[in-house]
Amino acid sequence: MIRVDAVWLCTEPMDMRAGTDTTLARVVQVFGAARPYHAYVFANKRSTRLMVLVHDGIGIWLAARRLNEGRFVWPGGGLGAPSSLTREQLDASVLGLRLPPRFGVHSPRPENSGTGA
Repeated sequence: MIRVDAVWLCTEPMDMRAGTDTTLARVVQVFGAARPYHAYVFANKRSTRLMVLVHDGIGIWLAARRLNEGRFVWPGGGLGAPSSLTREQLDASVLGLRLPPRFGVHSPRPENSGTGA
């Protein structure tokens, strides 16, 4: 099990062809740094795919999910500032469940106490 203490949602679309290095660079660009035990969630423009990058304190993990039918329910329709999510909200979002209208605390960058990698 990968430890995740915080989940951050980037509401701007991301190219799902991106690999680990490109996704990590996007995390640093949007959030300032990849902090240990934090997960960063991105979706594509159509909200049919998502990627989750997790810094586990030693390295990074990158996971992807694609829907064959339907779309992920993505707050803000793919536009807006990054936001934090609870683990339960992430689980609901990955399953395609609707999040409540006010789903997290808007913050352009988490506190910068981590490293860029």
